[in-house]
Amino acid sequence: MKVLVIRVHRGELKAEGKVFSTIGPGISVFVGLEKEDTREGLITMAEKVVALRIFEDERGKMNFSVKDKKYDILCIPNFTLCADTEGGRRPSFDNAMKPQGAKNMYDEFVELLKSYTIEVKTGIFGAHMDIQLDLDGPVNIILQAK
Repeated sequence: MKVLVIRVHRGELKAEGKVFSTIGPGISVFVGLEKEDTREGLITMAEKVVALRIFEDERGKMNFSVKDKKYDILCIPNFTLCADTEGGRRPSFDNAMKPQGAKNMYDEFVELLKSYTIEVKTGIFGAHMDIQLDLDGPVNIILQAK
């Protein structure tokens, strides 16, 4: 599982020309699921995402999490995070989980995030999405489950 966490002032996701999800301050979380991913890995990753201290305190030190700040999460399925580019110029997605299994795990991941009483908005699994993010920082953190 590969996750890209981006600190944002706001985010908006459109599909088929219509606004589907918006958030104010918080994080955008892009989620790539791989063949070997497990439920235990989802649980660990959800815990890490909500507890990741990437928001500043009054001294400018990163001491607060999205949960601490009561901010929102925009969680977006993103199988291209699973790209393997070692073999040349065209990415291989052989390690990406097959769509139905990935959708089920993505949905479970979203529910795990929500279980922390955080407002979680989503993308649309398998859809082409237009995403606008107003980055804060920029602060971009890559998380990977082994």
